[in-house]
Amino acid sequence: MNSIHWPEGYVPGFTDNFASNEVIVAGLSAAEVWPFLAEAPRWPDYYANSANIRLPEGAGPELANGMRFYFETFGFPVDAEVVEYVAPAGNEPGRVAWHGWSGEGDTRLDVHHVWLVEDLSDGRVRILTQETQNGQPAKDLATTKPNPMINGHQDWLDGLISAARKAKG
Repeated sequence: MNSIHWPEGYVPGFTDNFASNEVIVAGLSAAEVWPFLAEAPRWPDYYANSANIRLPEGAGPELANGMRFYFETFGFPVDAEVVEYVAPAGNEPGRVAWHGWSGEGDTRLDVHHVWLVEDLSDGRVRILTQETQNGQPAKDLATTKPNPMINGHQDWLDGLISAARKAKG
């Protein structure tokens, strides 16, 4: 299976917080799942922890390399920039990653959120999402039980699968 590409400063184990969630399900393909992830304005339709998605005027609805966008999640207003965007094609997985930031000084939070969507054998799809975070809010989140990042991202995965299944019929 494929793995995540991590930039310097955001490698898991060397950041203030790390969350990893994965699902493998049968009956869906990467191509069927991808639009629900790649088109950020769709997120609030299936993931209640995302809101107020704003893309640059005239851009989208699909994310793209270098695109800056805004959204709200986990109570944070997040400015973000897409740093990796490759739609799934053939045997290659879909990859999307953004660097996001919020706050200033002691409230500053910097994140690198990555998604990998790949077809597996026997009509299965694997969706992996991982996020690393730096800053005092990340340190606070890392010690919170239950972990809101793990639980929130699992809700995102579950909603993503549900939306794709519903669209497929």
